[in-house]
Amino acid sequence: MNSNLLASYQDAPTRTVSAGGVGFAYRELGPKTGVPVVFLTHLAAVLDNWDPRVVDGIAAHHRVITFDNRGVGASTGSTPKTIEAMAADAVTFIRALGLTKVDLLGFSMGGMIAQVIAQAEPELVRKLVIAGTGPAGGEGIENVTRISHLDTLRALLTLQDPKQFLFFTRTSAGKRAGKEFLARLKERKTNRDKAISLPAYFAQLKAIHRWGLAEPADLSVIHQPVLVANGDHDRMVPTENSRDLARRLPDSELVIYPDAGHGGIFQFHGRFVEKTLEFLAR
Repeated sequence: MNSNLLASYQDAPTRTVSAGGVGFAYRELGPKTGVPVVFLTHLAAVLDNWDPRVVDGIAAHHRVITFDNRGVGASTGSTPKTIEAMAADAVTFIRALGLTKVDLLGFSMGGMIAQVIAQAEPELVRKLVIAGTGPAGGEGIENVTRISHLDTLRALLTLQDPKQFLFFTRTSAGKRAGKEFLARLKERKTNRDKAISLPAYFAQLKAIHRWGLAEPADLSVIHQPVLVANGDHDRMVPTENSRDLARRLPDSELVIYPDAGHGGIFQFHGRFVEKTLEFLAR
């Protein structure tokens, strides 16, 4: 099947590529030409956790590739307990597809992974888009575990999805945006991915905790253009981390969305897609 014919992420088949002893599950859509955009996802996320409006919007102009990291969703193996090991796995996956130059779009934990890839494999990366994320040793990142546990409990007690609390503000606009986002995640009806296992989730939490306690990295070595985005009220990875990243990256641009939380790029998906397309086209 020619993926050029795919208009929507909800129709993209799940494929597998084997590399480094791992079967990586992935989906792709969009034109086959140009530099592909590889999406790096957040804590506890599988293929079905990407906002289809963001994927489809960028895939209208670029080849988009999403994947499950080792031990997550439909990918095999055991989940690493460091961001650096996740980055090495992502590079293994990218190379297994025969790619030599990619753009990276990393959200939250994925933005941490993107930073490591850009430092470890600079020749592989053309541009970076990092959202809802922070640098190693960033302010408040070591609290992600506590906040995740609290909001998961709060969600259970109110019969809601934890992402309603973790990703969005508690204003009327934030609550509405959360409900709309969660509805979009259910648009794919068939061949959905497997949910993350508890051991994989706890391994990821450990990796993020370690990242939050790590020594700050020298981000001046990242010379690629970077678009940094977040909401102005990010509880998971405090918004100050996005400002800090923008200050420390030599070639960066910062976008902060109003009355938005960790999932600001999903709440303002139209504006985010437009900005990302413009940034990638430069």
